[in-house]
Amino acid sequence: MTQRRNHLKTPYVLTTALTTALIAGLAAAPAPAFAAPRSHTVRPGASIQAAVDAASPGDTVVLTRGTYRESVLITKALTLRGAGPQTVLAPAQTRSRAVHSCAKAGNGICVTGTEGAALTGVSVRSLTLRGFRVNGLWASRTDRLSVRGVRAEENGVWGIAQQRSTRSSLRGNTVRENGDAGIFVANAVDAEGGATDTGGTVIADNRATGNRIGVTVRRVRNLSVRGNVVTGNCAGMFIVGDESRPAAGAMTVRDNTVDRNNAFCPATARLPVLQGSGIVLTGSEATVIRGNRIRDNAGTGPMSGGVVLFKSFVGAANTDNVVERNDVRGNSRADLVDGGGGTGNRFTGNDCSTSQPAGLC
Repeated sequence: MTQRRNHLKTPYVLTTALTTALIAGLAAAPAPAFAAPRSHTVRPGASIQAAVDAASPGDTVVLTRGTYRESVLITKALTLRGAGPQTVLAPAQTRSRAVHSCAKAGNGICVTGTEGAALTGVSVRSLTLRGFRVNGLWASRTDRLSVRGVRAEENGVWGIAQQRSTRSSLRGNTVRENGDAGIFVANAVDAEGGATDTGGTVIADNRATGNRIGVTVRRVRNLSVRGNVVTGNCAGMFIVGDESRPAAGAMTVRDNTVDRNNAFCPATARLPVLQGSGIVLTGSEATVIRGNRIRDNAGTGPMSGGVVLFKSFVGAANTDNVVERNDVRGNSRADLVDGGGGTGNRFTGNDCSTSQPAGLC
């Protein structure tokens, strides 16, 4: 028995000794060096792009108050943070031969990934984008983009816009007097195709005023539009689809204030006259419009009214949408308009006075 116990004890002693030596060796080895995120401060007159190019992933580029006459291209994960509305990016007064693609396209800030690798983890916050020929902020092929406290105003097309992107958070921004939509989220602007899944993009707590359309979501699914104040535009919100599959929709539009969107916008090649539209659905499915305040949107156009289901211009009907528990009053042509010709749409529990056809209130 003694011999057996010794035989069993020997491997244990050896293993313990080896383990102790290994631990001691690891403790003595130097820890791997990881570069801590750094902050790069830029002041008016210096180049934001130079600071962005010099930054490492995870760094923060801080802009002090003042006006910066340039466009910025972001292709790495970093934070670009201003000091509030007094930090202003505006178009360059003279065109440089070395200008990058974002400036050439007429945009203020561009956040761009690639077809094979979405750019993840960019944050843009607390600054103003004013007067760019096309878009204030343009994002393409991104994931988890965060845009907060940005003021995008007087830009030629869109204030804050993105395509081919997932899990974005667009919160607490002000978009005003942009040529088309204040906030625009789409599957793709350069190709046709069915709606894409945004992975839960959130458009929340923004203020949109003086735009052609306050908020447009086009050919996308799985997102939330909530808590926004949308007023003084030609149209409040557009939920846009077409005949492609999968159809646009499967989203929630809730707890928004959409009132007095009564500016007049003439017809374009894509859309008729816009005036007095609250929330318009064209070619959407399984979208929930719930708990919104939609008041005093008045016009005589084909899309005028509080909540309007409108058959898309390529013939796609609205199906299986739910319009419930909204405060919808003082709108014309009517508070609720079901003109889409689709099936399965439900109007329940709304506080409203008029509808087309009658009986929806």
